[in-house]
Amino acid sequence: MMFGTDRSRFTEGKRAVEDKNIGPLIKTIMTRCIQCTRCIRFASEIAGVEDLGTTGRGNSMQVGTYVEKMFMSEMSGNVIDICPVGALTSKPYAFTSRPWETRKTESIDVLDAVGSNIVVSTRGGEVMRILPRLNEDVNEEWISDKTRFAYDGLKRQRLTQPMVKDASGQLIATSWEDVLTRVAGVLQGVQGQEVAAIAGGMVDAEALVSLKDLLNRLNSDNLCTEEVFPMDGAGTDLRSNYLLNSRITGIEEADLLLLIGTNPRYEAPLFNARIRKSWLHNELKVAVVGRDVDLSYSYDHLGESTQVLQDIAAGTHPFCQVLAQAKRPVVVVGSAILQREDGAALHAAVSSIAHNVRVSSGVEEGWKVLNVLHRVASQVAALDLGYKPGVEAIRKNPPKVLFLLGADGGCITRQDLPKDSLIIYQGHHGDVGAPMADVILPGAAYTEKYATYVNTEGRAQQTRVAVTAPGMAREDWKILRAISELAGVTLPYDTADEVQGRLAEVSPNLVRYDDVEQANYFKQANELSKTVNQQVLADPLVPPQLTVKDFYMTDPISRASQTMAKCVKAVTEGAQAVDEPSVC
Repeated sequence: MMFGTDRSRFTEGKRAVEDKNIGPLIKTIMTRCIQCTRCIRFASEIAGVEDLGTTGRGNSMQVGTYVEKMFMSEMSGNVIDICPVGALTSKPYAFTSRPWETRKTESIDVLDAVGSNIVVSTRGGEVMRILPRLNEDVNEEWISDKTRFAYDGLKRQRLTQPMVKDASGQLIATSWEDVLTRVAGVLQGVQGQEVAAIAGGMVDAEALVSLKDLLNRLNSDNLCTEEVFPMDGAGTDLRSNYLLNSRITGIEEADLLLLIGTNPRYEAPLFNARIRKSWLHNELKVAVVGRDVDLSYSYDHLGESTQVLQDIAAGTHPFCQVLAQAKRPVVVVGSAILQREDGAALHAAVSSIAHNVRVSSGVEEGWKVLNVLHRVASQVAALDLGYKPGVEAIRKNPPKVLFLLGADGGCITRQDLPKDSLIIYQGHHGDVGAPMADVILPGAAYTEKYATYVNTEGRAQQTRVAVTAPGMAREDWKILRAISELAGVTLPYDTADEVQGRLAEVSPNLVRYDDVEQANYFKQANELSKTVNQQVLADPLVPPQLTVKDFYMTDPISRASQTMAKCVKAVTEGAQAVDEPSVC
């Protein structure tokens, strides 16, 4: 007691705030909160979701959701980065590692077609977390929740050993030597169209060109992608037909946007954030033909009928007057509606709209109008390399040997092929394609290889090795190179640099990293589109209904992620709670 009284002069109660439950992604420690309102401003201004706000006044002020609910946004994880005091942190990452223990690797996200720049933090051969990397031309400083939190799927349901189906139909583990010898022996016994290949949505350009060279040496050009794209008219011969030609940053310069059959909020969240940014700050006018959905900004809904699209193409729709007044219009068509039977006719109509706008109105010289928004990371590179979009050719002429390179979209089943056909699956997860395969070759995921991906605007970017592939898994192009040697059709490259040299031979833009080679020939593409004989169907111009599961679980990695499964469960339960009548 010689130091003074044992009583404090602070008589008011100490401020403590109860932690909020705002979903399975964000952990809240609200006593730390200093009410800077950064998270609230991010939610309302950038994400376009009015979920967060403040309640109470003075010393009783709290940041939260008012009624306890999940923070419903596809970009919610970014509040973790902008919170200055750690009141909002990552729930999956909490208490797992310290930042100074981890090794950082700059890489690219491949879970959608935007190609967001990321930093992969690893420790002891395991991915601990994924953070955004600044790139003003692609994703600015944001990433989507799927990009940030689906990394735990990289260590679950992985294929770590080569496998072969035995006489009883069970897949049994074997050695690389045995499995490669078996595959090579089968390939030596087939020629031409008896062998075919389907590439999935997360395959890198090196693997695509290796697979193409292998099949070409077996006199086969039966190479397809899972995603369909119209082949009639100009088809995939002109790059301008399948790129986001105005680029992701171009949307900030546009004054009018017409979205056709797409929901960018779930198909490409970072592109949707750009649209909202331009709508908010540059008074961008947005119109939609297709399903009436919440895009986080207001727009003119022109309808769901295909007749609307035909009327705009013919110049008889009232919206044509609005298009004619625009100086920098942008027309974006979603790859989902081009999967329809009348996809070629729809693409021709969109091409006509873009051409008419360029000719009839005062569009600036060099401004690109026609744009396609893809959903998977491998599609643009595959089309650049000459793959045929869609598997219709394989269904019509079933091959004796089918090579599935990361093809997990369920586009083809065992019933589509002869009973004696051999299915070879090469990929990193035991997902949709693996169970029906006779031979399984374990590949590397995007965090485990030095690989090239081309995003929806045609920008080539590289992933880098952050961790080693688990077990006996190897890089895809190396597996294909080994098969080719044993099959007697050795591919002429042994190193990654030589494969990239081959990429440059086929399509030089594939190795011009972080550069977008602009596509032209829009006039020629429009002329060729007039040769399309298809008729537009009367079905509503709407892509398949995008549910939350279609955003959180789109690929083998996110489907294997427990965190993504928790998100689906939380959103489903939240939707049920809203639908149920309240009990007083």
